[in-house]
Amino acid sequence: MQIQMFDEMNASPEAVRAHYTQYAKWLAQQPEEVMQARRAEAEMIFRRVGITFAVYGAKDEDGAGTERLIPFDLIPRVIPAHEWKSMEAGLVQRVTALNRFIHDVYHGQDIIKAGVVPAEQIFQNAQFRPEMMGVDVPGGVYSIISGIDIVRAPDAQGNGEYYVLEDNLRVPSGVSYMLEDRKMMMRLFPELFAQNRVAPVAHYPDLLLETLRAVSPAQAAQPTVVVLTPGMYNSAYFEHAFLAQQMGVELVEGQDLFVKDNFVYMRTTRGPKRVDVIYRRVDDDFLDPLAFRPTSTLGCAGLLDVYRSGNVTLCNAIGTGVADDKSIYPYVPKMIEFYLGEKPILNNVPTFMGRNADDLKYILANLKELVVKEVHGAGGYGMLVGPASTKAEIEDFRKAVEANPSGYIAQPTLSLSTCPTYVENGIAPRHIDLRPFVLSGKTVQMVPGGLTRVALKEGSLVVNSSQGGGTKDTWILEA
Repeated sequence: MQIQMFDEMNASPEAVRAHYTQYAKWLAQQPEEVMQARRAEAEMIFRRVGITFAVYGAKDEDGAGTERLIPFDLIPRVIPAHEWKSMEAGLVQRVTALNRFIHDVYHGQDIIKAGVVPAEQIFQNAQFRPEMMGVDVPGGVYSIISGIDIVRAPDAQGNGEYYVLEDNLRVPSGVSYMLEDRKMMMRLFPELFAQNRVAPVAHYPDLLLETLRAVSPAQAAQPTVVVLTPGMYNSAYFEHAFLAQQMGVELVEGQDLFVKDNFVYMRTTRGPKRVDVIYRRVDDDFLDPLAFRPTSTLGCAGLLDVYRSGNVTLCNAIGTGVADDKSIYPYVPKMIEFYLGEKPILNNVPTFMGRNADDLKYILANLKELVVKEVHGAGGYGMLVGPASTKAEIEDFRKAVEANPSGYIAQPTLSLSTCPTYVENGIAPRHIDLRPFVLSGKTVQMVPGGLTRVALKEGSLVVNSSQGGGTKDTWILEA
């Protein structure tokens, strides 16, 4: 059976989609050697600036951990204004409901009492933090920065429909690549930005800083914001340093912070300085050795008590992961109806839950057709892409699902939309997704676009950078 594809740029082999017309004309006039030279230039600049991604588990011949560039593609992904407007409304709706859900989980638990989400799905969730029960966070905002993964697949009429694939609410990463990809495109092809009305994204760091200050517990006109990193060996360290530098705030490690009189301070050359907001890129378990993992050296002892007292804001809140687990994802459309009284604007991908007997039967009977994921898996690991797997891999996964049904969900193998991509032997279609970054403070807002990730291997549906994926600039055309 031939799987139907939705091509972002081409409506047919002869016809280009209207919003790509201008760009397609330009691309057709570019000599091959010019594009090759631009690609080499981009790689050289990214390497010089140090935009690398540490690959966990990968070693060079000396046994040291390896770092590599996330491949950057020269051909942008273009989205027309009316599609973005609808997607943006759907993202605001979804993130608002998710924040209401997290607040409810740690307070009245109305959604459990109403029987919408089963209690065990929350209380047996590894990301549920009893320490957060009854803790009020500024504005009721738990996920201040949300990265929502969106895919596009053909509907019955062959048109492309957007679906939410995943909600990243703990420490979503990748926004630095969105910003650097745009900078690179403007540097390599300035004429394209004169010809096309592309909505800007460069103001994201300003918007981020404004959002972080808006959730500060302090009444000071200029609350002190810091970015907390696990250190230079973390895979996303480039992004931590980049965002701190772009916002004009300090990049700190756990050893730079200490607690005194129920406030958090950072050590500076001029003496201790009180910290109001911590944009932490450290997982819950490592934040406070007195409350969570006692051996952690990445956090700050006593931080949880200060947080519970309301004397510091953590972005994102401790315990936010309870809402982005793959076992909770199927319930998000019901959350939107429960908290907001609205129908979801953005649909979920249809999902089967191993914990339901009928769903489990269907999953086990159709493993070779489905994408099966561990509910706690991330980064493209712990999953089976049925159509691309061997019989042996399918049978191994069958045993794992039978042994722990509630640990898995399954989805149809969506034919993710493709976008022309510059690969070794010319331009070819490759599968893509999109991660917009949603900021929730006094209001919910975002820059137009996000990070488009591209599966560079022919036929692959896995876009994660840890699995060899690349990135593209995302253009939202202004109306």
